Amino acid sequence: MAALISCHHYSSLQLATAHKLINRKIPSKSISFGPSVNNAFSWQFKPLCSSKNTPPSQPPNEQRNRRSSIKECAISLALAIGLITGVPALEGAGEANAIAIAPALPDVSVLISGPPIKDPGALLRNALPIDNKAIREVQKPLEDITESLKVSGQKALDSVERNVRQASRALKQGRTLIVGGLAKSKIDDGIELLNKLEAGLDELQKIVEDKNRDAVAPKQKELLNYVGGVEEDMVDGFPYEVPEEYRNMPLLKGRATVDMKVKVKDNPNLNECVFRIVLDGYNAPVTAGNFVDLVERHFYDGMEIQRADGFVVQTGDPEGPAEGFIDPSTEKTRTIPLEIMVNGEKAPFYGETLEELGLYKAQTKLPFNAFGTMAMAREEFENNSASSQVFWLLKESELTPSNANILDGRYSVFGYVTENEDFLADLKVGDVIESVQVVAGLDNLANPSYKIAG
Repeated sequence: MAALISCHHYSSLQLATAHKLINRKIPSKSISFGPSVNNAFSWQFKPLCSSKNTPPSQPPNEQRNRRSSIKECAISLALAIGLITGVPALEGAGEANAIAIAPALPDVSVLISGPPIKDPGALLRNALPIDNKAIREVQKPLEDITESLKVSGQKALDSVERNVRQASRALKQGRTLIVGGLAKSKIDDGIELLNKLEAGLDELQKIVEDKNRDAVAPKQKELLNYVGGVEEDMVDGFPYEVPEEYRNMPLLKGRATVDMKVKVKDNPNLNECVFRIVLDGYNAPVTAGNFVDLVERHFYDGMEIQRADGFVVQTGDPEGPAEGFIDPSTEKTRTIPLEIMVNGEKAPFYGETLEELGLYKAQTKLPFNAFGTMAMAREEFENNSASSQVFWLLKESELTPSNANILDGRYSVFGYVTENEDFLADLKVGDVIESVQVVAGLDNLANPSYKIAG
């Protein structure tokens, strides 16, 4: 896939805004993205470089201006690539040259090498701390059914049939290796799920043969839930030690599922909605644990949606001067560290952005790819200032394309909305969170502070 990179010029004001965008807290009352989402990105990518030929009668001063413009254009190209890839921007405009720009270019090919995964279920499956090729070879063709269904007519079902046969073959050939990868304490549950998966594949094959296209997607979702269950049964305990300074905080050592019920105002088509959210403590134990602990305290119950601008939905700022949760046992704001898990690492990084760590090419385990990605807000220049304010990313923009955005590695993602996520876009400021309840995985919460008196 070829990438076409346009040349754009950034003013100093625009670059300052971009810098704030990368570092600033996402609070409920203000944000450096701009006055509103409609014009939040109006400052970027303004084409001031032109490919038109310069008139031959151009005076010397204009020729110098043209060369200067080309030079600025080259700087802007590097800056634009930097926003996408995370490569640091050039420090001085006067030092721009081909050598300075060159290091950024290879990163683009890394980030656009394949289509991004945007399905929250797939992201959660891939984020599990397992290494079992056999089950992944069952998972992949089942996930590919989504792309197959985008084709029109009979060709779609032909493609789905190939996906089903590939998954069935992979399950048959790899079953022994899959069972061998199950945690000893979860073997019985894993085998039961594999049996359901095998029977379900036969049922999906019959659906395809009957040309019942509408029944394909629901059955696919069911089968992928079985696959995800098998993969979770491969995780044998919590895979690493949390750093000592955070070890006594509420920690989610595994996953939990919560239902968030929101009362929607002034919408004749939607009165209330329940959003199901899967929280991933394998990759963000401190962040997810903090949230589950607050949920059990009913901290969010009755709280309003405090920001809903088409880009993010946000809540968690309590009434009063405090911008986070005041722990009654200490009478101080409880804060948690920035927590980022990277592919290839055994434990998260704490307290520093990936940019600060120099990991410009690193890919996060929980990326801002899916509609409804859930993350923590924090102060602009204080990495470890998150407390209770959370936000959900709603859509891609020029600065937040899946697999290549400026949020990954700078904010702690700890879960995804997996059901009714599309309705997040219908929420407005003033809509009320009636309740948030943990419906599964509460036993994975260690050090629950809500049980402590006071």
